[in-house]
Amino acid sequence: MEDPTPFIHDAMPLTRTLGVTAEKAERREVVLRLEWAEGLCTAGGVLHGGALMALADSAGATCAFLNLPEGATATSTIESKTNFMRAVRSGAVTARAKLLHEGRTTIVVETTITDGDGRLVAKTLQTQAVIAGD
Repeated sequence: MEDPTPFIHDAMPLTRTLGVTAEKAERREVVLRLEWAEGLCTAGGVLHGGALMALADSAGATCAFLNLPEGATATSTIESKTNFMRAVRSGAVTARAKLLHEGRTTIVVETTITDGDGRLVAKTLQTQAVIAGD
C-alpha cells in the first residue's frame, strides 16, 4: 500500500479524529504515528493513556485485518493489555504492531510504542477475534 493513511482513516474513523498517520501497513508489520497535542493530554501535559491505547489498538487491529484467513471479513478486539513505561510530553509516538499468532478464530498481535528518541513508552498485547463472512 503506497499511502496507508486513507485506508486506516476509512476503516477506523477515530484514527482521523486523533490525527493518526500510517507509515506502513503490511501483513507482518503495521506502523502508525501520533503527534502530541494538548487536546490528547491528561494533567501536566502528558499524552493520555487512552490515546496511546487507541493508537496501539488501531495498529493491532490493522495488522490482524491484514492477516485474516480466507473467508473471514473482519476482526474485533477481544482482549488487550497495555503496560506503560514512560510519559510523553511532546513530539510524536510510533506504534509498531507485529503478528505473533495467526489462527482460524483468533489473531494475536504485539504492539510497541516508542517516543521520538526511540525510548519505550508502552507495550500492548492483544487478541483479535476473527469474524467469518456470511
